[in-house]
Amino acid sequence: MRTTLKRGIGRGADLNGNGHAVLPPGVLTPIARYRQPPRQDRGIGRRLAGFFFWVLVLVAMVASGAAGGLYLYGHDFASATAPHSRAMKRAAKRLDYAAPGKPAVALVLGTDHRFVDGKDPGRSDTMMLIRSDPSTHTVSMLSFPRDLRVEIHCPGRGSFVDKINTAYPTCGPSGPLETLKALTHIPINYLISVNFVGFVQVVNKLGGVYMDVDRRYLNRHTGPSGFAAINLQAGYQRLNGKQALDFVRYRHTDNDLFRVARQQMFVRAAKEQLARYSRFHVSSLLGAIKKNVEVGRSGGKGVDLSTMVNYALFFHGLPGGHFVQVRIQGLEGMSDLSTAPQNITNAVQEFMNPDPAAPERANAAALNEKYRPKVHGINPKTVFVTVLNGNGVTGSAAITGTQLHERGYQILQPPDPLPGDSPDGWHHTRTRVFYDATQKNAKAAAKQVAKLFTDSSTGPMTPRFQPYANGAELVVVVGQSYDGSLAGTNPSAPPPRHQAPHTNREPSVSRPLMQAIRRKLPFRVEYPSVIDRSSRVDPEPPNPRVYTVHGHKMARLVFTTGSPGEYWGIQETSWGRAPALSEKNFIRHFGHRTFEFFYSGSHLHMVVLMENGATYWVVNTLDDALSNETMIAIARGLRPLR
Repeated sequence: MRTTLKRGIGRGADLNGNGHAVLPPGVLTPIARYRQPPRQDRGIGRRLAGFFFWVLVLVAMVASGAAGGLYLYGHDFASATAPHSRAMKRAAKRLDYAAPGKPAVALVLGTDHRFVDGKDPGRSDTMMLIRSDPSTHTVSMLSFPRDLRVEIHCPGRGSFVDKINTAYPTCGPSGPLETLKALTHIPINYLISVNFVGFVQVVNKLGGVYMDVDRRYLNRHTGPSGFAAINLQAGYQRLNGKQALDFVRYRHTDNDLFRVARQQMFVRAAKEQLARYSRFHVSSLLGAIKKNVEVGRSGGKGVDLSTMVNYALFFHGLPGGHFVQVRIQGLEGMSDLSTAPQNITNAVQEFMNPDPAAPERANAAALNEKYRPKVHGINPKTVFVTVLNGNGVTGSAAITGTQLHERGYQILQPPDPLPGDSPDGWHHTRTRVFYDATQKNAKAAAKQVAKLFTDSSTGPMTPRFQPYANGAELVVVVGQSYDGSLAGTNPSAPPPRHQAPHTNREPSVSRPLMQAIRRKLPFRVEYPSVIDRSSRVDPEPPNPRVYTVHGHKMARLVFTTGSPGEYWGIQETSWGRAPALSEKNFIRHFGHRTFEFFYSGSHLHMVVLMENGATYWVVNTLDDALSNETMIAIARGLRPLR
């Protein structure tokens, strides 16, 4: 007889079968909040190190249909990018093993030159973790600002507190690797060291990168007492290598949070550009990468050709909205940054558990609609599961059962007097999902459930486990690889809820400005009659700006929220096939008007109105400061000039 629990789960899913619920464990590790006296900056020139973001070209190098070129040049490329410096070889031996078909994490280091023991070791001003998850078909990125004060871990030298960017010059690539492993407790499977010298060359080989520049960037005060020169106008445009370098390195009038956002934006733009890249130019692109990249995996070896091909195909098929940019919130300070431990905990949880349904959930909340999850494969409500403990960790089976129940699976408990532990002990390193071969769809259901675990296997239910099933199709034995969460869950993130848009109806703010440029554009100009309540038109000229890209006329109107670094805008163009429009999440109709929604995780980054043979974009700030509801209200408030 089946026994289900409508609220919670039974003793069969607890550690020892005593029926007591156990709360989920705390995330990963305690993290101290550091506030130390500021150190003297080591120079402007070394800040050139943080521009490794084009390295995504490495793992998705020919994702644009150039896979044939990868096969032609892949063996030579794999050999050339394998660790060859002593420091990288040592660091690669500290990497964790990446199981085939399972999520993998790469640490990408941007350096001004390679680490050489005792000789000007160079710097790595920014570090990024990139996680790919084939089970949820998501990629998440988590960046660490160069000035974040943490405990630095140097193999053989002990630990000390300093800015995170000191880990590389002090300890070589092993320094940031061990520092981030200690800070986050995230297993790291690949180490990618990128020399920024090739940045300009690679971008130019790609034919430039189309990026949305949020505002006017101008600095001519250079030299020993100044900053790097930059001269970029606002608007969607194609940047060459030098311009892209200027953009991703900038942080003069904002802070590292926005520089991280610009760098992550570049990664997305590079991915879009790869989709347009010709396979006939692969050899020249790979040649530029080979000179400036080292890639290591566990055991100290390089990445083989088949792994490169798999990553290329994975990135190529990545759906829109499944590229999640994670940022550490609550950063305080200027030259020395700190944040509450919970903010790092939340960022790690979001990074490790990207929710592929996050855009759908957020969109339903923004539109004040009931969220109706899409059912793929077998409906979880028809699948009965018994959960047993196979790792000896208190409460792991109880937590697993709760999480499966939240996913819709029906949780059973073993019949009396059987305990909730695996009958063959607590030595299971991997989570095992047994299925009853006599029940229809049980094997397919087992494969579906197994995808929710980081490291798992499936197999037919043996006579030893049959009594514990209590009629369930599946018996899940939780292994030591279980980290307290299922794929696609983020315990630290509350469910999205609808909130009122933060807007005012003020058509007189922008209508005269757009009226002044209407005759310069070959399509009907529109203006925002609704704007964010805290915003005003940016006084930096030219605003609005009229310009031409790829033969298409464009206009950009920039607004500022008043907070440093926060600018949003209205982009108008007749270019209906711009690369930025290739990965929409949703199409919605309000009356006779058609809108396209572009999400980054749960954040609505852009809304595009399509009418009059043109497109009208509402583009959020770099850090997506405008709420989803505010973005939709502004887009719906666009009005054509009569």
